[in-house]
Amino acid sequence: MKTRGFVVTMFAVALSFSAQFVDSSSAASGYSAQLITPTAGQVLYTGQQVKVEWESIIPKTQAGGCEMEVWLSLDGGRSFTLCLTPHVDPAARYFYWTVPNTPTNAAVLDIRFGCEWYYPESYAPQPASTFAIANSTVPSY
Repeated sequence: MKTRGFVVTMFAVALSFSAQFVDSSSAASGYSAQLITPTAGQVLYTGQQVKVEWESIIPKTQAGGCEMEVWLSLDGGRSFTLCLTPHVDPAARYFYWTVPNTPTNAAVLDIRFGCEWYYPESYAPQPASTFAIANSTVPSY
């Protein structure tokens, strides 16, 4: 029984240290991104067209095949299941998005960058900019 407890403890310790090695959105990797819009707490409405805008630092590469993608999480960033963009030029800093009928109070975007065969896909989830998607029409003012 002591061996089992030891193995469980070692597994828990290993998991607690693994996050620091997996985070590829840090400046150390040469890539980082910061979402400008939508902003934290903003409510978007199904069918609304919004400007998704970000600032990013990308590594200087001579390789071709570099791209960015923006993914959507509906569960606060636990999983990113919806790709909002096809391959976007790394120089792009925004795109216009029609909000889908996917109501949630915990929408999070992930701005990804990578170069095939040269620079691994790096993730930059934006949990500090969690926004909502409401299942109704855009309010009229």
